[in-house]
Amino acid sequence: MFSISFPVRSYELDSYNHVNNAVYLSYLEFTRMEYLTATGFDYQKFAEAGYMLYVTSVNIKYKLSARLFDTLTVEVYPIKLRKASGTFKQIIKNQHGDVCVEAEVGWACVSRATGKPTKLPDEYITAGLKPAE
Repeated sequence: MFSISFPVRSYELDSYNHVNNAVYLSYLEFTRMEYLTATGFDYQKFAEAGYMLYVTSVNIKYKLSARLFDTLTVEVYPIKLRKASGTFKQIIKNQHGDVCVEAEVGWACVSRATGKPTKLPDEYITAGLKPAE
């Protein structure tokens, strides 16, 4: 499991004085990118080779509001890997260990030339994309 921690910033709050629901998607995206980079996935080479990873679905459950000055920890780990797609599980917790958000994020390997799903090339299947055995 990989995780990153950071404080809630004032500009991430909505009129209810808690983190806006849409902001959690940014937290999830940032953590996935950091995770893949840390596990050896090279986005630049992947793109130069003619591929992209597109998010295809997000199933998110909001469990507890995060507030200004909370310290959040976002965890990420792969739970599915197919020929051209996969799924990450992500959990956001506050500084007390309480779960604020649970999410499953589906992705697909897409050809930059055609915009259509394509088999993920073997040389890009890193530990970061493989579920724990």
